[in-house]
Amino acid sequence: MRYVRVLRDLCGVALAVAAFGGLPARAADVAAGKAKAEQCSGCHGENGISQTQNIPSLAGQLDQYTQWQLVYFRSGARKNELMQPIVEQLTNDDIRNLGGYFASLTPPKAAAPDDNPDLSRKGAQAAAGRGCARCHLDNFAGTKAVARIADQREEYLNKALHDFKSGQRVGGGVAAMADAAYPLSDEEITALAHYLAHL
Repeated sequence: MRYVRVLRDLCGVALAVAAFGGLPARAADVAAGKAKAEQCSGCHGENGISQTQNIPSLAGQLDQYTQWQLVYFRSGARKNELMQPIVEQLTNDDIRNLGGYFASLTPPKAAAPDDNPDLSRKGAQAAAGRGCARCHLDNFAGTKAVARIADQREEYLNKALHDFKSGQRVGGGVAAMADAAYPLSDEEITALAHYLAHL
């Protein structure tokens, strides 16, 4: 059932790629992105650093990753009742500019010192064992359309991994992430989220 859902969602992604990918590439207008991002700050925080539980920080997130996630939300391939009404109004230029703006911001730092180094050690072992660095790189800063996950909110990482594991999360990289997250135990997910949030 999980793979049927993945295949169905990949069809939606293919339509999004066809709609977005055929446009000529233009440089982002970071100032326009900053102005458009004012509507994002209520949830994603000032300067893209979230203070809201289960809402990711966007500061320092990779340009291509942010753009593609917005395309997936806009096409309906990725669903979120709060994001959908906002993203439906975005033009391709808005998406390009938002990607450039959030990529230009300083990434967040861990919100608090690591209060559980043993859990972080287990998370580091899980990250190495599951090959997370193959896509997210050794420093977990991501690359191109692969997310930056270093110093992301811990509870958001926990939720995202559980959503990938259960098949609830769709959008870019869903097949790779579903395969990576499916065998994770709840304990490994907790440890991974803690480790990545405190890099």
